[in-house]
Amino acid sequence: MAVLTEEECRTLLKKALSYSKANECEVSISGSDGGNLRYARNTVSTSGSISQTSMVISSAYGKKLGIVTTNEYSDTAIEKAVRQSEELAGFAPENPEFVSFLGPQTYAPPSKAFDQATADITPKFRTDKVSETLQVAKNNKLIAAGYLQNSAGFSAMMNSHGLFAYNTSTDASFSITLRSEDGTGSGYSTKDFNEVSKLDTLAFTKIAAQKATASKGAKAIEPGKYTVILEPAAGIVLLEQLYGGLDARSADEGRSFLSKPGGKTKLGEKLVDERINIYSDPSNPELPTASWTGDGRPQEKTSWIEKGVLKNLQYSRYWAQKQGVKAVPSPDGVIMDGTNATLEELIKGTEKGILVTRLWYIRPVDPQTLLYTGLTRDGTFYIENGQIKFPIKNMRFNESPVIMLNNLDALGKPERAVSGESFSSAMIPPMRIRDFTFTSLSDAV
Repeated sequence: MAVLTEEECRTLLKKALSYSKANECEVSISGSDGGNLRYARNTVSTSGSISQTSMVISSAYGKKLGIVTTNEYSDTAIEKAVRQSEELAGFAPENPEFVSFLGPQTYAPPSKAFDQATADITPKFRTDKVSETLQVAKNNKLIAAGYLQNSAGFSAMMNSHGLFAYNTSTDASFSITLRSEDGTGSGYSTKDFNEVSKLDTLAFTKIAAQKATASKGAKAIEPGKYTVILEPAAGIVLLEQLYGGLDARSADEGRSFLSKPGGKTKLGEKLVDERINIYSDPSNPELPTASWTGDGRPQEKTSWIEKGVLKNLQYSRYWAQKQGVKAVPSPDGVIMDGTNATLEELIKGTEKGILVTRLWYIRPVDPQTLLYTGLTRDGTFYIENGQIKFPIKNMRFNESPVIMLNNLDALGKPERAVSGESFSSAMIPPMRIRDFTFTSLSDAV
């Protein structure tokens, strides 16, 4: 099944609702078409395509809820799934946190998250792009592994209270790791865009190749506190722990780095350096996202941290109702402001420090301080007098994004970056940070 139009979704969802006998019913349908090409050791390993859809039917009687998923769309199959969801609701215990489905909502005009050229990508297109990538690897005597994939998707929902929402999107993503033949050097690059015209796989491959070649023969330095420059691909994996943890309930219940004694929170307080502004905007042209959430709430431009001050927390509909406040969806399409400074200018302005191109294997150490540990990877370099002097061996770090953003020295120009941990995207600037804590050396490349 191809990407369904808005009218096709309306027809299917209305049909499902017409079979409902529950007090409340909500039906959603989503799907995607896509293709991929993977390669390793300078050879294509797999090539394929995936087309999938599913319909989710939620039937409620009071606070009892039953949910059934199906991918059969005949009248008989849909009616059967509706009956099953109602039967499950009858068996289910009451959920004290159940909130009735939303009524009609007003959404902002759809963001430009769908690009026809991206939806039309062919296997030949992927093959040609990867051929260029593998040629760069061979020309530089490097060994490549990675993937190129694309998808076009849709999602829609409708309920018995009159709500309807529809969205389409496309995505093209690329990831590459290049290793030197002796295994001592490594470079990495990953990018994704809604519009494939922005995905310059050849340029990103050349960047990874430069890092792989430059990182050979890395020297060990003593662990400790250093000034670091985090490229966006490195910074995002720590920053997402911050903006992904802005949950009101965990803060109110004392389970968060935002909690204070007596059931209070740090909402409205200065949390980080005053140069930090973090917000989400579903209509941003560089990072467009859906204008509604999975439960039908509108996604609006929301300031999370403004001039270092915590401005908003994410509230589920249940917790917002309990607290008597607006239900604020979680951040989507996150943007962190920066400056017009380039990465090269940040390096030039560094007397002594470390350039970190990637952080990985991020794991929590202390939720109350948002302390995390992880390792550098795929090219780490020592900076002296504004120049990269030599590659250094990778190190383990222990750092909190809150502490990190209080030790901010300088920001660069934001760019769309992909997290190597969650694979989500955000607009993140490169950052120069003082007193970043490295605790031990690592033999990983």
